[in-house]
Amino acid sequence: MVAALLSMLGPFTIDTYLPSFPDIESAFSVSRAVLSQSLGIYLVAFAVSTLFWGPLADRIGRRPVMMISLTIYTLASVGCAMAAYIDSFLLLRLLQGLAASGGFIAGRAMIRDAHDAASAHQAMAQVMLLFALAPAIAPVLGGWLHDQFGWHSVFWFLSGFGALLMLLVAFIRETLTKTQRHSFHPAAVIQVYKRMMINGHFLRLVLTLAFTFAGLFLYIAGAPSLIYDFLGLGSSDFSLLFIPMVGGIMIGAVISSRMVHHYTSTRIIAIGMGLIIAAVVMNLLQALFMDVHLLFIIGPLVMYALGLAMVMPGLTILALDCFPDNRGAAASVQGFLQMAISACVASIAVPLLHSAQLYFVLGQGLFLIIALALWFHVARQLHKDRQAQASALTAV
Repeated sequence: MVAALLSMLGPFTIDTYLPSFPDIESAFSVSRAVLSQSLGIYLVAFAVSTLFWGPLADRIGRRPVMMISLTIYTLASVGCAMAAYIDSFLLLRLLQGLAASGGFIAGRAMIRDAHDAASAHQAMAQVMLLFALAPAIAPVLGGWLHDQFGWHSVFWFLSGFGALLMLLVAFIRETLTKTQRHSFHPAAVIQVYKRMMINGHFLRLVLTLAFTFAGLFLYIAGAPSLIYDFLGLGSSDFSLLFIPMVGGIMIGAVISSRMVHHYTSTRIIAIGMGLIIAAVVMNLLQALFMDVHLLFIIGPLVMYALGLAMVMPGLTILALDCFPDNRGAAASVQGFLQMAISACVASIAVPLLHSAQLYFVLGQGLFLIIALALWFHVARQLHKDRQAQASALTAV
């Protein structure tokens, strides 16, 4: 449960303040492009700091990393609520990103510590249920807080959420035994990362997930343009986009959790990828041949979200299992690459594509093509490994 709540911290920090964009822009006298950088800065900081928190979690344990990172996050959120200038606001968003990744990484490693492969897949799918709630709740809650108390209240809420998580973490047990801990010496950490960065199978798994997620995150990060510019809606209408998408994620998570008892992870991933392909094709057709309408946009995104929720648990577990003795560091690399690509989506892709809905669709299609190319190589390697294992058993 705590790992699931920790996974909600990132989406909350990203999505809760989206309805407040116009007022924050006015308060700081900046443009949409400038304020969008606050999202990109957060994501870059999140990505880079994962490389620190993972090895630290492998050294001192999962629980201490959660407590340290949540303390910093809570203080940074208070700072954002009190910021008077855009420079200080951006700096504090950076600090939020540096801190938020600690609980995210430690939580993933903790799940794999406590479960075997099949149970971990199921647990990760169940985590997705709560993780999925965050993007639905965040903009709705953010819009309500904004309308009732102003944009500062959004960051007061985030600070309170961070404090609540600190209280919960205080009551959980450590899952990393002392015999499983590794050196935090820079030379040892560099060697671990070097092994990971030259492992093509691991990198392809991680990047498959990162680019698949980027196809949906493009619409999350670009939600202000989608809601305000394309559809002409208001700050209270973000729920019309996010709740259906999150419903798709929740349904996909339930399906993935149930299917793990009957199918392999690779089979579940293949089915999820098929749904995502169908979603992108539908999205392209509606952008080319239909007028801009909320229902036409939501349908393909819900299907994409459903497929994404089916592939995420399997890809995550397969990646962590590449380095069973360094799961914290493996989760760090996974988080780093995923967030680095998400940061590029927020700070580069959204500003480039925000002028037309069709551009968003084409961007999503490009991300999917990259993900499918990577997954093709992964699936082929997994098939060869299974054949080799079967031949070895036959020989014995």
